[in-house]
Amino acid sequence: MAAPLVEPVARLIEAFARLPGIGPKTAQRLTYHLLRTPDSEARTLAAALVAMRDQVVFCERCFNISEAPLCAICQDDGRDASRLCVVEEPLDVLALERTGEFKGLYHVLHGAISPIDGIGPDRLRIRELLVRTEDANRSGTPFAEVILATNPTLEGEATAMFLAERLDGQVGSVTRIARGIPVGGDLEYADEVTLIRALQGRRPVAP
Repeated sequence: MAAPLVEPVARLIEAFARLPGIGPKTAQRLTYHLLRTPDSEARTLAAALVAMRDQVVFCERCFNISEAPLCAICQDDGRDASRLCVVEEPLDVLALERTGEFKGLYHVLHGAISPIDGIGPDRLRIRELLVRTEDANRSGTPFAEVILATNPTLEGEATAMFLAERLDGQVGSVTRIARGIPVGGDLEYADEVTLIRALQGRRPVAP
């Protein structure tokens, strides 16, 4: 009979296995790698995890990751406040920013509508997006364009259509990034040229 795992080792394997994209075997490899590394390296990793949880928050306006109530992009007066790009995750903001093509603001949904996974509009930052557009209209500075840059997956397309219906008539125009990104792909893995073409080729979305 196999000897039982030491409890701290078993707990760490279980913790790694709960991370996205990490299976049981990979979780075990990561755990045993940390057991073999110098004590300082393991403690540096632990300190980085604690610091991230203690110091990183979500921007109160766009819900991107931030170290302050408003992220650096929302605080930047040089950004084009008339254009808003809606993405699924904070990593998508980083991917688009690397292109240098988009100079407007962002809104991070933190996911996409997926009924099969039990994720409806109420579990995303959609209500906050609609309130944001309403506030812009009331202030007399409505968004000239809202770019729907959700991933080109079934869930991303469904989310884009859902948003297009609700934003119709509330903003100058609603556009969708062009299909320079392969169907089934994620923005964070796309190269910069593909992202630039996708932004340049965006098109109106019919409600």
